Amino acid sequence: MSGSLLPDSFFSYVEQADLEPGQRWSTWDAIGVLAGPEPWPDWVITADAAIDSELGILKTGKEADVFLLERATETEAVVLAAKRYRGADHRLFHRDDSYTEGRVVRRSRDRRALAKGTAYGRTVQAGQWALAEFGYLSRFWSEGLPVPYPVQLDETELLLELITTVDGETAPRLAQTRPDADTLAAYWEQLTDAMRLMARMRLTHGDLSAYNILATGERIVLIDLPQAVDLIANPNGMDFLGRDCRNVCSWFAARGLDADAEELLAELVAFCW
Repeated sequence: MSGSLLPDSFFSYVEQADLEPGQRWSTWDAIGVLAGPEPWPDWVITADAAIDSELGILKTGKEADVFLLERATETEAVVLAAKRYRGADHRLFHRDDSYTEGRVVRRSRDRRALAKGTAYGRTVQAGQWALAEFGYLSRFWSEGLPVPYPVQLDETELLLELITTVDGETAPRLAQTRPDADTLAAYWEQLTDAMRLMARMRLTHGDLSAYNILATGERIVLIDLPQAVDLIANPNGMDFLGRDCRNVCSWFAARGLDADAEELLAELVAFCW
């Protein structure tokens, strides 16, 4: 083939031939992939020669599954959480439309498909939720909120910082822990500080509970944020904020902390204006 150009498929074949099953070349620089906010943490691997290896599933859900994925070069490696939203071939995606009131879908074709619930519409829906979570995580992380760093978004796959305990194990949900009184009080202070900061941004988690908070040592991390609600643009915003307050206050109060949902709600509403 001297003097001629090799087809792209040839290079694709050569690249893939060196990989083991369950591996791929890093998608960091792939066309259309969105990178997380700068400055990038030191542990984020941006090398073209990095390989992504599947390590197994971490959690299954109705709308997305979370896998463990190692991104590595010859000299460095990091394990990430790969959250993959279900697409057109799955019918389990069930988010209530009340979460998305006030959000704008720009393309008319996408709006029609979402309204009709077509296969393409379900694909659009999954992509919209993935994009929403990536966007909220990027904003929250940049503002200093305790959330996982969003490494990248590739269509419906969101790569995230894996939150671990001091001994390297995946962090448990708050609901699975039994913190002592001092740790419980520290968690409450961190959580309410985060809720105040979100309220200043005129946002609330929208599905906040002890099941969407990770506990790692002396700190907490908020997770599962695709449905974050705009308190002003969404007519149900205050209802979602009130529910978030009730959910977290009931969990902390049941463990002996003085946590009043109505007082917290009134305080947070004041931060919105």
